[in-house]
Amino acid sequence: MSTTSGKRNYAIVTMAYWADTLADGAIRMLVLFYFYQLGYNALQVASLFLFYEFFGIVTNFAGGILASRFGLKSTLFMGLGTQLLALSMLVFMPASGLTVAWVMASQALSGIAKDLTKMSSKSAVKLVAGDSEGRLYRWVALLTGSKNALKGVGFFIGSLLLSLVGFQSAVAALMAVVGAALLLATMLMRGGLGDVRNKSKFSQLLSKNRAVNLLSVARFFLFGARDVWFVVALPVFLSTVLGWEFWQAGGFMALWVIGYGFVQAFAPAILRGKDPTGKTATWLAFALSLIPILIGAGLHFNWHPATVVLGGLIGFGIAFALNSAVHSFLILDYTDHDKVAMNVGIYYMANACGRLIGTILSGLLYQAGLNTSGTTGLIYCLTASAGFLFITGVISLALPRRKLEKKLPPNS
Repeated sequence: MSTTSGKRNYAIVTMAYWADTLADGAIRMLVLFYFYQLGYNALQVASLFLFYEFFGIVTNFAGGILASRFGLKSTLFMGLGTQLLALSMLVFMPASGLTVAWVMASQALSGIAKDLTKMSSKSAVKLVAGDSEGRLYRWVALLTGSKNALKGVGFFIGSLLLSLVGFQSAVAALMAVVGAALLLATMLMRGGLGDVRNKSKFSQLLSKNRAVNLLSVARFFLFGARDVWFVVALPVFLSTVLGWEFWQAGGFMALWVIGYGFVQAFAPAILRGKDPTGKTATWLAFALSLIPILIGAGLHFNWHPATVVLGGLIGFGIAFALNSAVHSFLILDYTDHDKVAMNVGIYYMANACGRLIGTILSGLLYQAGLNTSGTTGLIYCLTASAGFLFITGVISLALPRRKLEKKLPPNS
C-alpha cells in the first residue's frame, strides 16, 4: 500500500471513528436522561452501562484476533455495522418495550461497536505514521484528543436532541450519522489498512512483550481510578449534595470531557519534550495520585464543596489527559508493526476492565458512604482513586526508561 493510499485510508477511518464516537457519547446521555426522567435513580441508571463496559472487555479480548485474521478494514466495518444494529434496537422498539434488559442489550452492542472502531483507528495510525521521532506521538495525541472532545460534544448533542425531538427521533438521527459514515467509508476506502501476514490464535492472546503487558496493567488501574468517582459518584454528588439539575451536571461533564480531549491533543506541546518513555508515565501517575487526596481532604475539612470538587476536577482532568495521552503513545511505540492489532486489543481490554471495575466500585463505595453523607461517599471513592493511581505509578516504574528498538515492517 502506497504512502498516499495509506494516508487517505487513515483519514477515512478517522472520520468513521469520529462519527461513531459522536454517536456513542450522545446515546449515553440519551439513555441516562431518558431513564432518569422515568424515575430511575442515578445508581440504577448507571447499571444500564455495565454490559457496555463488560462487552468492551470481550471485544478487546477477541478484536486483536479478528484484526490479525481479517484486517483492520474488516473490524472497522464490523464496528460501524454493530453500532447501527444497537441504535436500531432503540429506534424500532415501541417506548413501552424499552425495558432495562432491552436497553442493556443495546448498550452491550454499542460497547462492542465502540471498541472495534477504536482498535481499528488506533492500530491504523501505527501503520501509517511509523516510528519516526515525534510524528507518531503527535498523531496519536491528536486522534485521542479529538475523540474525547467529540465524545463531550456528543454528550451535549444527546441532551439537546432529547429535549427537542424526543428519545427515539434523537436515536434515529444518530443512526443517520453512523450510516453515512459507513457508506462513505465503503465507497472511498481503497485497499486495506495494513496487510494480514500472521494469523494469530487465541493461545497467543497474552503478549510476549513485557512492556506491553506492564503498560496494560497500568492502564487498568489508571482508568479504574477515573471511573471509581467520575461515573456514578460525581453526577450523584452534583445533583444531590450541590443541588444541581441533572442537565446541569451532564452539561458540566460534557465540558469536562471536551476540555480533557483538547489537553490530550496538545499533550506533546504541553510536555515539551521528545517522545515520552516509561519515566514520563511514572512521574505523571504519582503526580495525578495527589489530586484526589487533596479533593478528599478539602471535603473532609468542610471547605466549600463546589469550589473543592469543581476546581479539583479541572486539575484532575488536565493531569489525567496527559497520563492517558502518554499511555496511548507508548502502546504503539512498544509494539512491532505485525503485532499492532493484537497488542492494542490487549491494552484496550485492560482499559475496559478498569472502567468496569471503576463503575462497580463507584456505586458500591458511594452507597456505603451514604450512611453518613453524600460527601463521605465521594471521599470513599476519591480514596480508592488515589490508591489506584499510586499502584499505576508503582507499575510504571518497571516500564522501559528509553525508546525500544523495534522490528521494521517488511519492505520498509
